[in-house]
Amino acid sequence: MKLKVNRDSPTPIAQQIETGARAWIAAHGAGGGRRLPSIRRLAATHNISRNAVIEAYERLVAAGLVRSRPGSGFYIADSAAALISQPAATNGLEEVTNGLWGLFNANEHTLKLGCGWLPSDWREGDDLTHAIRQVARKSRSGIFEYSTPQGPQDLRDLIQERLRPLAINANAQQIVMTGGGSHSLDLLVRMLLEPGDVVFVESPGYYNLFGLLRLQRIHVVGVPRLADGPDIERLEALLAQFQPKLFYINSVFHNPTGSTITPAVAHRVLQLAQQHDFQIVEDDIYADFQHAPTTRLAALDGLNRVFYLGSFSKSLSSSLRVGFIACPLSRVQRLVDIKMLTSISASRFAEQVVTTMLQNGSYRKLAERLRGKLSYQMALALNMLKKANWAIHTEPAGGMFVWAKPPVDMTPEALTELAERCSVTLSPGHLFFADHQPTPWIRINVSYIQDPRAKEFIELAS
Repeated sequence: MKLKVNRDSPTPIAQQIETGARAWIAAHGAGGGRRLPSIRRLAATHNISRNAVIEAYERLVAAGLVRSRPGSGFYIADSAAALISQPAATNGLEEVTNGLWGLFNANEHTLKLGCGWLPSDWREGDDLTHAIRQVARKSRSGIFEYSTPQGPQDLRDLIQERLRPLAINANAQQIVMTGGGSHSLDLLVRMLLEPGDVVFVESPGYYNLFGLLRLQRIHVVGVPRLADGPDIERLEALLAQFQPKLFYINSVFHNPTGSTITPAVAHRVLQLAQQHDFQIVEDDIYADFQHAPTTRLAALDGLNRVFYLGSFSKSLSSSLRVGFIACPLSRVQRLVDIKMLTSISASRFAEQVVTTMLQNGSYRKLAERLRGKLSYQMALALNMLKKANWAIHTEPAGGMFVWAKPPVDMTPEALTELAERCSVTLSPGHLFFADHQPTPWIRINVSYIQDPRAKEFIELAS
């Protein structure tokens, strides 16, 4: 390995070595298994310090390009080819975060038609305020102390009972409380994946997940999402090409299409998971928006290779970050260890507020009212879009989202410009694809559909 080292450059020597080694790996050994020059030999060849070589090699190990074999040396990792073929992680991250900043920083007078949360005027504060006061009055520990690492036993017991109608027979000991759905995903990515691993995601799918996976230098492969769930034919073709560690599926009221997986597709996905030995993360954070339970992968699988995610943040409050993971019992301790190292615990206060609302029945009644309102809004949205001749990916039975596109040819940039003229903010459609492919399709949050600005935008785009 002959590298260019410039001692007069402001770039540190270790960084120059790392950059040169990356280029050498791409050119000579991305297939994996080839041994790198020893630290002593590379230092002597380039007349540089061993410490600089050590630092460079450790950076390559951390990036997943190189594996260290104690007593033997450093070798190109099998995952190197997948990592080198991907763009730098920061490129994909900036695409996602820029799109999110546009939604979160939008003018307060702008209608967030593409957002992923309910309007503020839909939020019911009385029961929540009552629960907050109860917690503050009865439990000073809820305000000042950490929660338990796995989460309070009483809350996990309540969640265990809430999962029974979904036919998910999870013991409370299989449930780990988290700080919401995104926190759950982060913990699972840290526990289950390493740089260079292949993960299948739905396409279109959840853009925040794509950014999180790129942050960990995971190779992301999109599987088309159809009206009945993942495209099984395409999934089988991709499994002949890749060996995924994990498949992330948003089973009910999928974000952004609103579709729900059918029993036949769910069974086939699990069969393929068994045959090809991959695990599944089932994101069910919209479960409380569903009137009657449908098939869950976790129920069919018995939490063998499925990790099931739930959350109260979408329905109750975006500020009360309370979620949970139901998983195989053998994985609980490892999951709790990672949670303790990264966040110590979730919010004890928020957990106690949710516990109070579950115990007194106020959360159940709130969810019932939300389901009715969303069903009504969904019917209005579908009727409005059909009258305007918009294409609709799926006609959801409920939930927040419709995936639709205007009847006229319009570039994404022109559609965004039109939305801005109507004081409407959209979620850029390309963010919902792992490869950020341009698309005229957009996510519409039906809870905002009756606003005159939404109606004007849909009509003008027709």
